[in-house]
Amino acid sequence: MTTSTQPTVHHDLKLVAAVATAVSLISFLYYFQRGEILLYGDAVAHINIARRVFDSQTPGLLQLGTVWLPLPHLLMIPFLVSDKMWRSGVGGSIPSMIAYVLGVIGIFRFTRGLLEDDDRTQRWARSGAWLAALVYGANPNLTYLQTTAMTESLYLALFIWAVVYVAEFLRSLRYSTPELIDSSASGRSLYRCAACLAGAELTRYDGWFLATVIGAAVFSLLLRRWSDRTFRRAALKFLAGIAAAPLLWLAYNAAVYGNPLEFANGPYSAKAIEQRTAQPVYPAHPGAGNVVMATSFFLKSGQLNMAVGNWGRIWIVTALAGFFLAMKIPAQRAVLLFWVPVVFYALSIAYGGVPLFLPAWWPFTWYNLRYGLQLLPVFAVSAATASAVLAIAAPEGAVEKRPVAPSLKRWPDTNLLWRGTWVVVLVFVVLSYFFVWKAQPLCFTEAWVNSRSKLALESSVAKAVSALPLNSTYLMYVGDHVGVFQQAGVPLRQVINEGNHRPWKKPADSEGLWEQALSDPVRHVDFVIAYDDDAVDQGLQKKGLTLVTEIHTSGQPHARIYAARAALNQSR
Repeated sequence: MTTSTQPTVHHDLKLVAAVATAVSLISFLYYFQRGEILLYGDAVAHINIARRVFDSQTPGLLQLGTVWLPLPHLLMIPFLVSDKMWRSGVGGSIPSMIAYVLGVIGIFRFTRGLLEDDDRTQRWARSGAWLAALVYGANPNLTYLQTTAMTESLYLALFIWAVVYVAEFLRSLRYSTPELIDSSASGRSLYRCAACLAGAELTRYDGWFLATVIGAAVFSLLLRRWSDRTFRRAALKFLAGIAAAPLLWLAYNAAVYGNPLEFANGPYSAKAIEQRTAQPVYPAHPGAGNVVMATSFFLKSGQLNMAVGNWGRIWIVTALAGFFLAMKIPAQRAVLLFWVPVVFYALSIAYGGVPLFLPAWWPFTWYNLRYGLQLLPVFAVSAATASAVLAIAAPEGAVEKRPVAPSLKRWPDTNLLWRGTWVVVLVFVVLSYFFVWKAQPLCFTEAWVNSRSKLALESSVAKAVSALPLNSTYLMYVGDHVGVFQQAGVPLRQVINEGNHRPWKKPADSEGLWEQALSDPVRHVDFVIAYDDDAVDQGLQKKGLTLVTEIHTSGQPHARIYAARAALNQSR
């Protein structure tokens, strides 16, 4: 990029950041005032895992648990110290909103660099970058998810910036001498990519697969340039950096749970949950054991996140066009990294116990539909690159070349095809998203459909808890309904739960607070909350307990509140 264009780039990046911030805030205020940022049960769980690190009977990093990676929870902690931000869920939304803005900036920067790197598409780099930022940042499903404590927004930002730095590394590598690689833009881009990949690896397991792919590419370069001492040092630092995050998580699981793969094969892993809920004869979920079907489900989820009905097929065609263009044009091959989620989710659905249900296909229900948003960067960048390539389909000066007076020149010295291309693509994007908004974003619908009865139960239990004495202590399994205490405003340090024991003690921690409270609740808590067949209901010694109330909600297990101490006559 020449020096003369640098001020324009910086101005555009600031403008992109300002627009994305405005969109993020408007979306947040819209859903927040409607009370809809805590619809996802996983969002509530993420918030309370972060809160438990400092608000617990046994505070500390062990409260991070396993299965879910720690970075999203660690980023939420500073915002959840405030009780108000914890109860409202705002503290969990802030990191997602910041990540959303960074993701939009990253898509703009990547697309502009991609198009400027090809001589034929340089003139459309700026408009292409704005188009890609629009496709990414205006997606209704993403603008909803970024208002919640879900991990998609954060992971996408880290994913995008990792690819940004890979592209810039490869681009600058072509123009850097071997002696300068460790101190030039090449070396800096490689190290920044490692930092983003490490963040992605500590956010979602998608990041482990992404790091493996990018690491393999860098390793292949390393083998070809092994004699280059400076490059070898930079590449080895990169590989060590991206290996550190997974090794750290494996070591944590080994030390705390006695099993480095506890997150993958432990009792709370996706595979274990699938085995417990699967019915004999029937497949556990569509695509299980069938990688082709799993791929089709994932692509369909990406399509449904972009447009209503069959109009989403145009987005798939656009993405495929971008894929073939990237294969054909060497300067644009970095975009192929945005296809990595297709392989990861196809394998995860087929063999990893990860279910994905779509309303358009049997069994016509909603679950994990948001996974399709991992293809949003592909759609955004492909729309821009395909439009730019179409703009050069006609030879320069396709408009009739004849002398005209300067006052009659209404268009720049170029053909009309590219202008028509941008207009058509822009109209299609606007219409796609307009009808998604009109029909309601599917990620919002997924959260609403799956949370209605659960939220009703938690609200009823929270109301009952709010009527109990203020400083009461509780025994409850919080893995399924921790939102009860968040709604009631009861600090988690007043709740003994399954996280209050030492997980490395096998098969159980006889001296753990959780186990002791189950065996003798009267000595440890004022009230016990049990749900049908949960860990408290199954393991509780009910001698000396008095049933206070029983709560029934359609489609949910019954909840029972027991008094364990003579606290019923106290007033709140």
